[in-house]
Amino acid sequence: MSRLLPMLTAATLMLSTTLPALAQDKRVNMVPADIEAATYAGTGELPSGQSALTAKVQILLDRSGVSPGVVDGFRGGMSESAIRAFERMHGLPQDGRLDPQVWALLQARADAPLTSTYTITAEDAQGLVESIPNDYAEKAKMSSMGYTSVQEKLAERFHMDERFLAQLNPGKSFVPGETLNVTVPAKPLKSKVLRVIVDAERGRVAAYDASGRMVADYPATVGSTATPSPQGTHLVEAAVLDPDYTYNPSINFKQGDNDKVLRIPPGPNAPVGNVWIDLSKPTYGIHGTPTPSKLFVSQSNGCVRLTNWDARELAHMVQPGQTVVDFLAPGVTIADVTPAVEPTILPEATETATTGGEAAGPDGAAPAATITASRPLPRRTLAGTTPVTGTMLPADAPVTPAATAGTAPVPAAPLPVEGTDPLAAALSSASDGALEPQTLTAPAQPGALPAGMN
Repeated sequence: MSRLLPMLTAATLMLSTTLPALAQDKRVNMVPADIEAATYAGTGELPSGQSALTAKVQILLDRSGVSPGVVDGFRGGMSESAIRAFERMHGLPQDGRLDPQVWALLQARADAPLTSTYTITAEDAQGLVESIPNDYAEKAKMSSMGYTSVQEKLAERFHMDERFLAQLNPGKSFVPGETLNVTVPAKPLKSKVLRVIVDAERGRVAAYDASGRMVADYPATVGSTATPSPQGTHLVEAAVLDPDYTYNPSINFKQGDNDKVLRIPPGPNAPVGNVWIDLSKPTYGIHGTPTPSKLFVSQSNGCVRLTNWDARELAHMVQPGQTVVDFLAPGVTIADVTPAVEPTILPEATETATTGGEAAGPDGAAPAATITASRPLPRRTLAGTTPVTGTMLPADAPVTPAATAGTAPVPAAPLPVEGTDPLAAALSSASDGALEPQTLTAPAQPGALPAGMN
């Protein structure tokens, strides 16, 4: 029976994640004002299917450091696993269901608009490619694995499902000059992560700082039946942004009829997305994905697959040569291998009723219900990040990673150069200055080509 439980857990997770995907054609009429005004009645769970309340909860989870994956308004496996991780973060019973305690704690992140507008720029329409072929040999002939549309690029920027972005913008053509409705994501977290725990059965990856505090938690695709993920503990050896990808069928997996080593150019639609976090286990890593909406219905070739934005955030926080990655054995949970969390003191809260005299939110939206707390909840320090082509991220103690098969060693990080984070600037524009752009440092020299499984 004990061996059967992990199988049942995995089967339940797969069922809960595939059903919403099959039902995503059943969308509700929704506008940004609905998301802003959505509230929880205090009883029951998230509505089945799509709802403005689920979209609101997804945005607030994203702001809390617990990623729901894409914001799409659908109740499903990724959202439920994120609520469970949020409960673990705050020392609550972990059932993955919305309840008054979870709702009250999420309100600490509801002090800024959840939606805003964004005007498409000419730059947004640059660097696109016509399509991404499935065959790796055809991919290798391309100069970039770029976005295929402005819609895809902006959906990823704002942590949204492409179809949900289109749903909030009916009739829009996604061309420069158009103003879109978007959800407002969190800015990337800033912390030093020294431990990463991978729970393959439940599809979550948790990151911890030196004190053992959970910094972030992400949904993930981890391995497959044919190519399972590694076991045990491994070391982060490098973090590379916008990497080339080396396909080597003799040491990795075989894709189609391709039996030769191929170099696939960088880009968000590359096999490993636009991030590669190299592990001491040869050919294995943590990386991004070209299909963020399919994290819980796709399989990876042994590695740990996150959304591009989650992988990018984690890449800025891990410390090459210091951060360890623990892959949990079947039947073991993250809570089993981490200290018990002292329950967060819940605010003594009452919802403030919306009246006709209160200021409206963006685009005439009613202001969200506010929570008056007897004690302030802990807040996270946020900071911007930057896309840097093919570079190693700086570390406190840079190391030269061991060469993966089919590639040269990655050099130590060069000296950083100052720059302005374009994503943070875009978020600032989208939120009318509520999210200010950050000035940061980033390396400027290209790195090497990682070869790995995806």
